[in-house]
Amino acid sequence: MKVTAVAHPIQGLVKYHGLRNSRQRIPFHDSVSVCVEALRTTTTVEALRGLRRNEVSVNGRVPDLREGERVEVVLGRLKELAGFLGGFRVVSENSLKAGKGLGFSASGFAALGLAASKALDCELDAVSLSEVVRLGAGSSTRSLAGGFAIWYADKGGRSFAERLRASVDMDFSMVIVPVRSDVKTDEAHAEVLSSCLFRARLRRVGGLVEAMKRAVREGDTAAIGRLAEEDTLNLHAITMTGKSRMVLWEPDTVRVLKEVVRMREEEGVLAWYSMDTGPSVFVNTFKENAGRVAGRFREMGFEKVIVSRVGGKPFLTEKHLF
Repeated sequence: MKVTAVAHPIQGLVKYHGLRNSRQRIPFHDSVSVCVEALRTTTTVEALRGLRRNEVSVNGRVPDLREGERVEVVLGRLKELAGFLGGFRVVSENSLKAGKGLGFSASGFAALGLAASKALDCELDAVSLSEVVRLGAGSSTRSLAGGFAIWYADKGGRSFAERLRASVDMDFSMVIVPVRSDVKTDEAHAEVLSSCLFRARLRRVGGLVEAMKRAVREGDTAAIGRLAEEDTLNLHAITMTGKSRMVLWEPDTVRVLKEVVRMREEEGVLAWYSMDTGPSVFVNTFKENAGRVAGRFREMGFEKVIVSRVGGKPFLTEKHLF
């Protein structure tokens, strides 16, 4: 059976950083994110009983060893749950190929898990499927939930994500500035315990999560922006003070951050920067400011600047990739 799913990547608002259990991909703390409607991953999966080895293509290439292992873990778990002995043919494409730290691993595994489970006619409840896709990428749990979502490190002995209740009147928009990098972000997650700042983050992050949940519920765009900006600096401070002293920012990253601050302080444009574990930048702002912010970065020479609203849950489509 052939099934195609489409999922949206996420912007971490209160980001997860580090894994308490790297094999099961269970984080140290809860985290909150928002799906990016303007970006997407499309994944077609065909389950074939006569196929003994999975055939996987991501953005036109065979995944490298590390990526391939993560795909195999998710597909293997679904095969186990369904009692399926065959293999999968998988083709996955991201809507944007340039830029690092844009949350495409989240949408990739959310789309893979949904499509593969449907191809096997394996009816999993939302929590169970969330736990399966988590084995590929932790943030995929939140992409699977859609909208604004929280990923629980431990809720009743399980680690999964669910959608947050958000104000229906929220005036919220994102401007995305992709920045290229070859850094493997998994390395940053692996080093958190070597930072002298990580324990301080664990003491602080619970309060940030609760404040972000309240801001989402109340539709307080300014609070969402301020909290995400604070969390960005906190996360990258830990990355920079780990054993490898990883600086994930590129020169273009700094240009964007400084311009956001300048526009806010000198022009009164209410906008706040946010970054996941990578150099690309999200700018959270009110809808009326999005065009002005995006235009400013285009004037600065950034060719690919994307304006987005909040994205929903993954969905199925008949437009297969093969």
